[in-house]
Amino acid sequence: MIRTVTDRFSWKAGRHLIQTCSIKTGTVCQSAPSFKVDKLAYLKDNDIKEITDPLKFPDYFGVRKLYNVKDLFDARVHYGHKEGTLDPNMKPYIFGSRLGHLIFDLDKTAEMLQDALNFTAHIAYRGGIILFVSHAPQHTLTLENVAKQAGEYAHAREWDFHLFTNSEKVYNGVTRLPDLVILISTLNPQMQEHTAVKDAAKMCIPTIGIVDSNSNPNLITYPVPGNDDSPEAVQLYCNLFRDAILLGKSKRLVVSS
Repeated sequence: MIRTVTDRFSWKAGRHLIQTCSIKTGTVCQSAPSFKVDKLAYLKDNDIKEITDPLKFPDYFGVRKLYNVKDLFDARVHYGHKEGTLDPNMKPYIFGSRLGHLIFDLDKTAEMLQDALNFTAHIAYRGGIILFVSHAPQHTLTLENVAKQAGEYAHAREWDFHLFTNSEKVYNGVTRLPDLVILISTLNPQMQEHTAVKDAAKMCIPTIGIVDSNSNPNLITYPVPGNDDSPEAVQLYCNLFRDAILLGKSKRLVVSS
């Protein structure tokens, strides 16, 4: 059985043109007459094709333009905890040590952060609910402000372990769980793993987590190795995730308009 595949190619040569080609096995491609097309309609169709096949467009939203390695360095993202506190699972992300403190490999951090931001933008594009989570009191206001600016949600208080696993009983009704949880720190003030990490894994909710050198990244869907204590680093993370969310939402508005 011979299948026919139709592709469209567009280019700009004084005006917008489209060439339609019929490609068949064992035949030569034949060109149809060129004609003017509605640019906006074509762009909408092209956007839909790109967004439904993200593997062909690894940075569809352009999140890599939001930061560079120097920004991470200036925000002290590279500072880990003292030697002797390293979680064995964090060894691949450590560059070395300086004066007794572990130093993250920022090249790896930058790469993994881009993946996390790209995933965040995709969730926002699809209208998903995004929840910022942290139990560090010093970052509560930063987290809540950024979530408000992004039009999303934040939980920066003590975590109730029923919130995800038994939400219908907690809220006395059918609830919609978040489509993505962003943990600015995967540890609680007692230096134990945040309960939301395990609860999200139980409920199959994807997570993004800033994992410090003393954290375990195994249950995080998109771990981002880096400092989770410095106010400058936390502010940078929050701003980047906010911007990624807004990029996704703005792209959705363009395509739907």
